Amino acid sequence: MQEIYLAGGCLWGVQEYLRHLPGVIFTEVGRANGTTQTLDGDYDGYTECVKTHFDPSIISLDMLITRYFEIIDPYSINKQGIDEGEKYRTGIYSKQAEHLVVAKQFINSREDSVKIAVEILPLSNYIKSAEEHQDRLQHYPDDYCHIPPATLHKYKQ
Repeated sequence: MQEIYLAGGCLWGVQEYLRHLPGVIFTEVGRANGTTQTLDGDYDGYTECVKTHFDPSIISLDMLITRYFEIIDPYSINKQGIDEGEKYRTGIYSKQAEHLVVAKQFINSREDSVKIAVEILPLSNYIKSAEEHQDRLQHYPDDYCHIPPATLHKYKQ
């Protein structure tokens, strides 16, 4: 099993989408790459993200990134859907350098690579979100989500 952190706007929808992908074993919502060690109500440079454990024998990292690109606007800076602000920026973060290489290769292979605004950085820190944010759309399926329902549940079985 491998671990990567994906930021794509409001974390509720990103988690709901990722959890249904074949090969994704575990998801947890949190905040990544902020400037502080704790989160006291202010985001302090953090972005909302989903800690994602996946089995590379079922879903390759390249395919996981391909699926992630189905739910984001990769050209938008600090905005996904109606969510605006630094905490809604898109990003791919990892503790493993090879993951970052794969992510950069993925973006560089696209014809639109110069327009893409997705951060690709080492994970510097992570703070797990409160329990009421974990699996939020499982508990409240009619709650807000910036991902269109057809896309959100594309891989749900």
